[in-house]
Amino acid sequence: MTALVVLGFHLLGIASSIHAVMNTRTEQGAIAWAVSLNTFPYLAVPAYWVLGRSRFQGYVSARRENLEEIAGVTRAAVAAAAPFRVPEAAADPAGRAAQRLAGIPYLRGNTVELLVNGDATFASILQGIAAAREYVLIEFYIVHDDGIGRELKAHLIERARAGVRVRFLYDEIGSADLPRAYVDELRAAGVEVHEFHTRKGPRNRFQLNFRNHRKIVVVDGRVAWVGGHNVGDEYLSRDPEVGPWRDTHVRIEGPAALGAQLAFAEDWHWAAGSGLDLRWDPVPSPSGDVPVLIVPSSPADELETANLMFIHAINSAQERIWIASPYFVPDKPVTDALQLAGLRGVEVRILIPDKPDNALVGLAAYTYVDDSSLTGGKFYRYGAGFLHEKAMLIDHSFATVGTANFDNRSFRLNFEITAVIADQAFAAQVERMFEADFARSRVMAPGEYDRKPWWFRFGARLARLTGPVQ
Repeated sequence: MTALVVLGFHLLGIASSIHAVMNTRTEQGAIAWAVSLNTFPYLAVPAYWVLGRSRFQGYVSARRENLEEIAGVTRAAVAAAAPFRVPEAAADPAGRAAQRLAGIPYLRGNTVELLVNGDATFASILQGIAAAREYVLIEFYIVHDDGIGRELKAHLIERARAGVRVRFLYDEIGSADLPRAYVDELRAAGVEVHEFHTRKGPRNRFQLNFRNHRKIVVVDGRVAWVGGHNVGDEYLSRDPEVGPWRDTHVRIEGPAALGAQLAFAEDWHWAAGSGLDLRWDPVPSPSGDVPVLIVPSSPADELETANLMFIHAINSAQERIWIASPYFVPDKPVTDALQLAGLRGVEVRILIPDKPDNALVGLAAYTYVDDSSLTGGKFYRYGAGFLHEKAMLIDHSFATVGTANFDNRSFRLNFEITAVIADQAFAAQVERMFEADFARSRVMAPGEYDRKPWWFRFGARLARLTGPVQ
């Protein structure tokens, strides 16, 4: 009997390794899984089928089955927004490929507001919800039943009782501790609530690797918010155990809000199994004409949208690249692009937390310091609290704010969304934000990693090897 079990595991290991070689998106990941599945299948086989897949097949199948409906909505939205479309030749060079990856164009007619930290972000979001007249779309990775969570719930219930349609999505893994009573109270008031259902369907039943990491709020198809904040008191620096929290969101009013709405509508179709009756006529902001592109990315994409977008932006830089990410464990194409930028004379600055909330990520980050310093790149460790913002500044006219980190999970495994903004005035605001953050940070010295004891460097290298599964 034991021999049959052993033989069964090894046969499953062989079959799983073939699947890994054929489907894993990176060569390093494919090699790692193939070796482990064949040498020690007893642990590797269950681990692979729970954590190893890099393509969200259920969502892919649903997208194909409903392709005409989804494509029809997208075509209608793009056609309606045609008067606000930025000609591709006039788009910022760093954004042209992102425009094609997103499947929707840069749109003018927007007002954009940079929201620094939780108080400003949630004051803006709650004010926007209170002003809703037709519908509110809410999607978050983490939702807590705490002070800000209950405040958000109260606003949604008030709007639902006023006759406004409210649709609420949350990730069941990120929001694992959300009480049933929280959801029941929303539903009792008329709010339609759904988990994202990353394990929906027989092929995803045991899969824990995919997360909907998006943070989206849309009001009446006219205003949208995206960024790094989840719904929890810690995001407003109200949790004494966590301490100060540094994060960034952006408010977009105008035609580009439809890009965030499109991403929500597709997620809703997967989670709820039905479409939404939404308005798709673009309404320009009365006080702005900023070009904005919304770029959703996910493990259901044919291309690695987030990874390609960031690589192209880095390769387009002529003067500077400033990146803020709490989880900086990029793959080789990104590190090569940053090194090449340094060789071109581009100023490269990377802002990471001084005290990360993930030990592996914190260790791995050390190994990138010397790689970047070889070509002039600098790492800044933010010391005035936990840095959670996901922002990038390219030269003087191009900035991004969104949910994607610089790691394998955001590049290939998570559902993410990024606002790409091509505007000098907004870039100047982002520059001032970065400068304030740099002033609260220390610069890591070249050779700092080499001066660490051997056991620390060994641990850091091991942590870097785990980057594809962090």
